[in-house]
Amino acid sequence: MRKNLDLTLYLITDSDVVAEPDFEDRLTACLENGVTIVQLREKHLSGREYLTRALAVKEICDRYDVPLIIDDRVDIALAADTAGVHVGSEDLPVATVRKILGPDKIVGATAKTVATAQAASADGADYVGTGAIYPTTTKVKTILTSVETLTDVACKTNIPVNAIGGLNIDNIDILKDTGIAGICVVTALMKAEDPAAMTRALRDKLRRLGIGKQNN
Repeated sequence: MRKNLDLTLYLITDSDVVAEPDFEDRLTACLENGVTIVQLREKHLSGREYLTRALAVKEICDRYDVPLIIDDRVDIALAADTAGVHVGSEDLPVATVRKILGPDKIVGATAKTVATAQAASADGADYVGTGAIYPTTTKVKTILTSVETLTDVACKTNIPVNAIGGLNIDNIDILKDTGIAGICVVTALMKAEDPAAMTRALRDKLRRLGIGKQNN
């Protein structure tokens, strides 16, 4: 477990809903106001386009000393020298990613059960994301995860667990006392009318709920 890894407010980007130059302006606003880690998720870019975007986003994240995680693409993470990679159940196995990246990079994984979370930890993952807690528009297929299951995963896994899936300022109260390390958000910030204000509001609410590194 990486003691200095702050997963409190984990932003997953979605450039499909934000056109340039607003994408970088929005990301900057989020970083200035409390996002603690960023995942770049680009499902529709070519490898060259993905690398170009990763390098630009890394430059912004580096200004705020916030780690940049690449979704799925280990090659892009290596080429851009980002902080790490997040893999899902259909991506490269965690153990393979850890072998490729070595011990110093961050490896995150998606896990919907205690067994898969524990397996990810044993294979070298630094954290897992568990959900979807609520329906989400960012994926075609959404399998909901109960708060009870989320709590079970968080309590029985020896690495940090983040909740993911349709989370926003109005519905995260149910996550109190679940033992999670933080939340992952996409739409809540990428589509926010005022991303700076919403980032602050989310951080404040997470603090009140006792969620995140800020409370440790």
